[in-house]
Amino acid sequence: MFRRKFVEKCFEFLKGQNDRSHWCKWTFRETRNRGLIEREPANQVIAAIRTPERASRFERLGVQVRTADYSRPETLSTSLRGVKRILLISAADVSERFNLHKAVIDAAKKEGTELFVYTSLLRADSSEPFLAREHKQTEDYIRASGLPFVFLRNGWYLENHTSGLASAVEQGELLGSSSGARFASASRADYSAAATVALTQVDSAGKTYELAGDRSFSMAELAKEVSTQIGRDIPYRNLSANDYAAILLRSGVPQMTVDVIVDANTKSIRGDLDSTSRDLSQLIGRRTTTLSDAVRSALGTQ
Repeated sequence: MFRRKFVEKCFEFLKGQNDRSHWCKWTFRETRNRGLIEREPANQVIAAIRTPERASRFERLGVQVRTADYSRPETLSTSLRGVKRILLISAADVSERFNLHKAVIDAAKKEGTELFVYTSLLRADSSEPFLAREHKQTEDYIRASGLPFVFLRNGWYLENHTSGLASAVEQGELLGSSSGARFASASRADYSAAATVALTQVDSAGKTYELAGDRSFSMAELAKEVSTQIGRDIPYRNLSANDYAAILLRSGVPQMTVDVIVDANTKSIRGDLDSTSRDLSQLIGRRTTTLSDAVRSALGTQ
């Protein structure tokens, strides 16, 4: 049960870039429905963002907005002042993440943070996607800092699969290079709900959650679900990693994003993005978003 004495102030540390703004939106949506804002005055919640002018919608909720910039360490200590619990959402800058995270962790330790919640990657300590490396580095550094922590090891996002479905329907096929690999993916809303719970629950320190969707699926199963919902066949075509990367690049996808996508596809074949863990549904108290619901939302089907 949530009590004021356990959370005097909570802190949502966000990079403030477009690719992280969805986390801010979803987390505060969950917060408003079932978490901090519902249980505590909104002015006890802080959003720390590189560009506060982008945060007007959160200010309208009554949330405090502070400036925090990884590249300006002096802003971190100021933004953390008086904060007891922190949610650090992993940075968007792949290959630079650890140094950015380190700056926040150091500031949190200096300011006496009582709980540090970090969004990591599914089985970050043993999985092989190159995204796991910096997550493991960050987890190790948090442990070494002595800060009480909670690690939320998020699996793959359903939105990673569904964001390109409209294009796949237009082209008449779904492409990838994951062969028959299975993905235990969940939605942004699912992971954000888990973050809200982890940030507010009592006696959570020291826990590591392996967060994944309740039911895994393959790309062929995703293609079948799309076909069912639109009423015509959209097959899955498996490509080599090189061919898939070339198609993505020709489509205008940035090289770093291509590297992440193709690497995830390749490593998924060994099971790195599949899981039977029920930590996520148990933590949020409901089933995770289903594949059919995710496809329906992406395509606007009924």
